[in-house]
Amino acid sequence: MCGIVGYIGWREAAPIVIEGLKRLEYRGYDSFGVATENGHISVVKRSGRISENGADLTILTGQIGIGHTRWATHGVPNDTNAHPHTDCTGRIAVVHNGIIENYALIKRKLVERGHRFKSETDTEVIAHLIEEYYEGDLLTAVSETVRHLEGSYAILSIAEDDPRIIAARKNSPLVLGVGDGEVLCASDITPLLEHTERAVYLEDGDIAALTPSRIDVYHDSVHVERSIDHITWSLDDARKGGFEHYMLKEIYEQPQVFFETVKSIEKDSRLAMLRIPSDVTVVACGTSYHAALIFRYLAEEYSRKRVSVEFASEFKYYTPPIRDMVIAVSQSGETADTLAAIERAKARNCPTLAITNVLGSSITRSADWTLFMCAGPEISVAATKSFTAQLAVFMGILNEMCDGKFTEILARAHCSLERVLSYELEDAVAIVKNASEMFYVGRGVFYPVALEGALKMKEISYIHAEGYAAGELKHGPFALLSEETPVVAICTPSPTYGVMLSNIKEMKARGAPVIGIGVEGDTEAQSIVDVFVPVPDDHQVVQALTVSVVLQLLAYHTARALNRDIDKPRNLAKSVTVE
Repeated sequence: MCGIVGYIGWREAAPIVIEGLKRLEYRGYDSFGVATENGHISVVKRSGRISENGADLTILTGQIGIGHTRWATHGVPNDTNAHPHTDCTGRIAVVHNGIIENYALIKRKLVERGHRFKSETDTEVIAHLIEEYYEGDLLTAVSETVRHLEGSYAILSIAEDDPRIIAARKNSPLVLGVGDGEVLCASDITPLLEHTERAVYLEDGDIAALTPSRIDVYHDSVHVERSIDHITWSLDDARKGGFEHYMLKEIYEQPQVFFETVKSIEKDSRLAMLRIPSDVTVVACGTSYHAALIFRYLAEEYSRKRVSVEFASEFKYYTPPIRDMVIAVSQSGETADTLAAIERAKARNCPTLAITNVLGSSITRSADWTLFMCAGPEISVAATKSFTAQLAVFMGILNEMCDGKFTEILARAHCSLERVLSYELEDAVAIVKNASEMFYVGRGVFYPVALEGALKMKEISYIHAEGYAAGELKHGPFALLSEETPVVAICTPSPTYGVMLSNIKEMKARGAPVIGIGVEGDTEAQSIVDVFVPVPDDHQVVQALTVSVVLQLLAYHTARALNRDIDKPRNLAKSVTVE
């Protein structure tokens, strides 16, 4: 959940590390710090955001540096708990993403042996363990250290008078950028885009020794070769491009993202080879879970296949009804719970398919097959275009299941997406911006659409929003309806249209203000709601997309009206790489 960056080469390291950390702030922004080696180890670290408080870091000199932007797991966000952490001598510095599960036991033993700890973090035990094994060779010391660590880690370490960065990873992402006479390392590729188009993705258990001209990777103490991949994303892909927030930029990119992903899936010859079986289990978290639920409704309606959807975070704690194929969905390809679910499925001899946005991510190496989204880098913590790209992949799978039934529908869906982007939604925002709680309701495939809309509102506006299947409100939540409890009701043409109109009237009878989302020209629905938002009268598959975009825009404009930090909502990070 944190972001780490390292640099070794011919330039001053600190400015490059600082800029890289700014690109990773979506992974964590409680605190930050940088360490450089220039005959000795120098460290500057602070609580707060590097984008706002990072000026002091420029005093650091040296052509070897490591840095960190933190999302707190152990210890409150403050200067002391910020990374990098050092050993007792101050000659070794470490940054770390992940969680060391057995840190308390290691710390107790180290304290008994005289080590002095400064922070409350789990990471500091790594620095002290390296100190225990350090006899002039940092690679050996790190190799011995990781043998004692349980949990997840991506580690960068430097030592006084050692001309290398030592990197190690297990269950946490780490990618190396290969430049001309320089090497960079980071939690994902966004800090690398300005400097190189060549990347090496480390695998679990790898330890790498980095110099300006060389990358030596070891696995189980054996020297191994890792391929150099070409980075297809550009720096412009990761910039705001004139938009006020990354989230708004990424919302506007969705028509193109959907179109490109659908075309990519159509051209993927492996899809037909997969032979999706009659029974499928999908595992995912958060927004990806909602995309999977939409796929379930559509697949069961149009293909008659049975699809179950499970939270990846719960998948390994009970025995779910694993069927013929397990599909795992993760935008980053590094979601810890989803990776664990893949391993659980493989242990049961189930074929596995990954849906991800990141070439070379952990999930691509774990699953039997991978289908890629064409979303490009998503910087805002709240997922928008990756959600749409996941739906594009799922709909491509659905189209394959249905022998091409939806080819023409999917080919023009981006046009409907473009039409709803211009919605300002002032009247709807006026209803919800002062609410402390609200509901989103829908039926059928629009129930998971409602869940996703509520999640977006919670994430960035901090309004307590809950999504419900519309008929379930009468089983308890009706007690919460009042004039201060707005409801967003999705009411589009379907077999449930009539009962949905009745549900809206019931909510209105309790005094709740209702924002209705229906199709253009629906005067009946418009007549019974307070604010009506029309979407194009298109196929249900497309309406699931257009309504989702409207709900993203509603959350965005509400959060903007409330002056929230839209791209970096409190307490959240982009990629959940720890349990």
